[in-house]
Amino acid sequence: MSYSFVVRASDKAEALRMVEAELAKIVEAQPVHSADQAQALAAAAAFIGVLLDDDTKNVQVNVHGSLGWVGTSETPSFINASVGISAALTSREPAE
Repeated sequence: MSYSFVVRASDKAEALRMVEAELAKIVEAQPVHSADQAQALAAAAAFIGVLLDDDTKNVQVNVHGSLGWVGTSETPSFINASVGISAALTSREPAE
């Protein structure tokens, strides 16, 4: 089972909160991802943390992950797990 999402925020702390909220939505829709939610959040935090603090830029974080298992989704035996994270500073649109 897989997921993918992008968040855009005005700073690193907000970006991490948004990633956490999106992961919670993923777990609600795909409960099996409770098994890798903490790891995905930790990876996102690590990559967001690499970025410099720049209040003139937005923070964009792309996250995708998947789990594969045998058995049922209620009692899975995982045979693969993956997560991909990218974090970047992006241009902030001028206020109108």
